[in-house]
Amino acid sequence: MPSFDTATPITTGQERPELQQILETFVDAGFASVEMRIHDDQGDWVGRAGVSELGGTAGPPAGGQVWAGSVMKTFTATLVLQLVADGELGLDDPVAGHLPDLGLDERITVRMLLRHTSGLYNYTGEPDADGTFRMGLPSQGKDWVDNRFHTYRSEELVRFALAQPARFEPDTDQSYSNTNYTVALLLIEKVTGRSYAEEARRRILGPLGLSGTVVSATSPDLPGAHAHGYYRYQDGDEWKVVDVSRQNPSLLAGAGDLISTAGDLSTFVSALLGGRLLPASMLAEMLTPYGKFHIGLGLWVQDLGPGNGTIVHHNGGAPGGYGALMISTPDGRKTLTASLTTGDRDPAEVFPPALGGLIQAVFLP
Repeated sequence: MPSFDTATPITTGQERPELQQILETFVDAGFASVEMRIHDDQGDWVGRAGVSELGGTAGPPAGGQVWAGSVMKTFTATLVLQLVADGELGLDDPVAGHLPDLGLDERITVRMLLRHTSGLYNYTGEPDADGTFRMGLPSQGKDWVDNRFHTYRSEELVRFALAQPARFEPDTDQSYSNTNYTVALLLIEKVTGRSYAEEARRRILGPLGLSGTVVSATSPDLPGAHAHGYYRYQDGDEWKVVDVSRQNPSLLAGAGDLISTAGDLSTFVSALLGGRLLPASMLAEMLTPYGKFHIGLGLWVQDLGPGNGTIVHHNGGAPGGYGALMISTPDGRKTLTASLTTGDRDPAEVFPPALGGLIQAVFLP
């Protein structure tokens, strides 16, 4: 098995040694591979590092697909806001008026779904009062590994969540919940009369030419070139590592069942923030931070401190093996996107400082 710390970045465009070093930092931290794309006033830069498969020596494929996880929430929010702009929905419409069969609290509005203030229980699990995570549907560890090819229906996920106590009264607090975006998927399908996948192709993927992006729904396969992703978990007293390149993402319908590439995410976020997908009024709604999370509608809004400006972002991770970064200035003129695979180590503890160094190198003066 190759040593991660000897991985050599593969770069395209002008030399950016500080970015090459950050690629190595991510691989050293425990990621098996990374492809990163930067667009800024110096032009475009693409770098890759790591290995396509543990035990091999080949680097990750250019433009490789990943299970992109919660990056999808920005796509879902964009579709909802397009329907609002078309007059098919109102941001402050009660969701129950469009989806009466679910039995939703009638105070929950479309806006509350998109900024996580509905109070709906997160079907993948919630923290207890002492901060200990209590899993809902199998979303991590051996439970997820054993269950990773199970197919869930979107309505099934929502009904599971509704059977649990609400986190709080609607719009009295903020709590990140995948359930919000699965309800948004059902809303899109009800209002348009078409599947989420078809609506995404019509409104976003087709017009932008995002040929590497797929709403997977229930397919367990990455259809294009991709690096392998691995998941480390505990089975009794033993730690195991399993290749999870094949997995059924229907657990995260509308909230994370997206396949994409670093290149496609770069195109998408530039187009979105450049005004090509939403009218100015809807884009302004998306970028208005709210609550303790400083989240808009499908995008986090982060102030980098005095004189350093603001970034907007939504990163994502599949339950195991894969992740994606999507970060930009609010005008879309400087963007950072990345596709990631994890190896036989858990990078969770070292990921935050690595990401912080990346943001500093790209977005701070």
